[in-house]
Amino acid sequence: MQISPDVTDAAREVNKRAARRFASEVLSQHDMAVLSELVAEDFLEQNPPPGQGPGRDGLRDFLGAMFDAFPDLEWHPQEMVAEDDRVATWSVWSGTHAGAFFGVPATGRHVSVEAWTLDRFRDGVMIESRIIMDVMGLMQQLGAVPAPPTAS
Repeated sequence: MQISPDVTDAAREVNKRAARRFASEVLSQHDMAVLSELVAEDFLEQNPPPGQGPGRDGLRDFLGAMFDAFPDLEWHPQEMVAEDDRVATWSVWSGTHAGAFFGVPATGRHVSVEAWTLDRFRDGVMIESRIIMDVMGLMQQLGAVPAPPTAS
């Protein structure tokens, strides 16, 4: 991948700060008021989860449902790399399943789930994202899918 000449090291740092702020303020603190500062109105989710509508409003609605299902959800970026106008992040989120999520009624179980995101920014505002989340691991932790047998 060739670095665009108009994306400076400083711009990449601005994008990484915006990604960290999104993880901290929106995903961990559930502060939806800052969503309009951090995410473009015409935001595009490249790999939307079931039920997520378009744009920033679709993201807001989905995150609201996720926070209802996991009211103590915390999102912890583990590694982050910025290239051109994109920030790639490996994260682990955790929370207690207190409400229905993806059709699974509340279980009261605490989960820890890995997720990978590739976010695209313009002037420090997220305009596009792609998320890959370990949904199978989540469903196994919730008891909705049997865990694989362990080797004896």
